[in-house]
Amino acid sequence: MPRPKVITKLDQVAELDPGVRERLRPVAARFAFRTNSYYQSLIDWCDPADPIRRIVMPERSELNDWGELDASGEHDYTRVPGLEHKYADTALLLVNDVCGAFCRFCFRKRLFMDGNDEVSRDVSQGLAYIRRHKEISSVLLTGGDPLLLGTARLQAVLEQLRAIPHVRIIRIGSKMPAFDPFRITGDPALVEALGAASLPDRRLYVMAHFNHPRELTPEALRALDDLLGAGVIVVNQTPLLAGVNDDARVLAELFDRLAYAGIPPYYVFICRPTLGNESFSVPVEESWHIFDAARNQSCGLGRRARLAMSHHAGKIEVLCVTEREIILRIHRAADPAQAGRVLVLRRNPEARWLDDYDEIRFGGLLDEEWAADLSPADEEGLPAERDARG
Repeated sequence: MPRPKVITKLDQVAELDPGVRERLRPVAARFAFRTNSYYQSLIDWCDPADPIRRIVMPERSELNDWGELDASGEHDYTRVPGLEHKYADTALLLVNDVCGAFCRFCFRKRLFMDGNDEVSRDVSQGLAYIRRHKEISSVLLTGGDPLLLGTARLQAVLEQLRAIPHVRIIRIGSKMPAFDPFRITGDPALVEALGAASLPDRRLYVMAHFNHPRELTPEALRALDDLLGAGVIVVNQTPLLAGVNDDARVLAELFDRLAYAGIPPYYVFICRPTLGNESFSVPVEESWHIFDAARNQSCGLGRRARLAMSHHAGKIEVLCVTEREIILRIHRAADPAQAGRVLVLRRNPEARWLDDYDEIRFGGLLDEEWAADLSPADEEGLPAERDARG
């Protein structure tokens, strides 16, 4: 089947009322617009609140002055052009600045704006950095979407990574199975190249990005099956998004349908406070209640997901919300000394990000400089520490 038609102009969306189209032009001018005919066909145009529409079609709320372009400070971890090294064992290679479509809630929308210099189509410096740093055992190809690269070019990158002995895991972050599954089903050479890079003792992972159960079409499931059949491991991650999957029943259905297809849920992320994302943001504690209810409704494999924030300091897992406190854990730490620390915070139902909390207690020893970076609370405002690890 031919690939879907790419749509980059609002005038190409016939379903939009002309008046609506005009009101949305400033949004598309500020944040790039891209979709395709296949993904547009999943939208129920009779429903103005359709979740698939919200994922890909601009909304005026994106012009609200809320958030910042690099909400997690990724630039602080850029070591050479196109490479981020935040966690000791993991490197990110930003290999592309285009996606099959542009999610309106994207936390890297800055990459699709004029003047972006974070992505490097030439990955030679990134590969050289990885070769020099033997602590790096896992490499994530991201961007943009790596599966939009030409098959030969992607294969060359994979082969160079596989030639580095200390790289044990290669991951590819991609929403192409949802946006354009024909990229996979229509290119046997791509599937073969991915399978060839997935070795019995060094697997290739595709980190899929399904946000809503309706994206799991027969075409998408065939693409996923092709990847699994080639020996590629596929898992899923999604942000929790207002108007898309902030309903426990919807999220539980997504977990279950993924698990039934052999795709375990991995992370559910708190939506980053990125510029333009206010209407997608769900408060942290409300997110936990939705996530917990969804997990409790899901099959066993559907309960493997973690709820986390990708904060500047690391991945902060939300463990529990009690009557008075919210309990977090530093699941992945930019500073290895902070790994595994437990944070006990006084509840704030309005908080949408870690920095919105003003009372923090840490398990183990307190790094005051790190704590000051997390919260506006001063030293006197921090209660006594709690050693949660014994």
